[in-house]
Amino acid sequence: MAEKRILTVDDSVSVRSLVSSALRQAGFDVVEAVDGADALDKVGGGFDMVITDINMPNIGGIELLGLLRDRPDTRFMPVIVLTTESQKNLRDKALAAGASGWVVKPFEPTSLVAVVRRFITRT
Repeated sequence: MAEKRILTVDDSVSVRSLVSSALRQAGFDVVEAVDGADALDKVGGGFDMVITDINMPNIGGIELLGLLRDRPDTRFMPVIVLTTESQKNLRDKALAAGASGWVVKPFEPTSLVAVVRRFITRT
């Protein structure tokens, strides 16, 4: 079977690298985007999930969520928010915009993989 494809979106090179490494070791195909605008350019390539930060230049995570939910090809795609933000009001805003889940940085790679597997499975 084909690997499940995940688009990870974060303006931090080190976070993208950590996320990508953890997911690749777990058997997922990972593509990186540097912000929401870059993600929108890449997301048409057929992904099974998006993992996004909230605070990014150009298009941030909340706006990206809304734009993904407006597109027929990504409307129902799982989107996990991975962020340093822990305020309840921001989490509520992300969930209202269509986030499937929320993970606060710093995170354990195995915990991130477990959250991803809750939403998509490698069959």
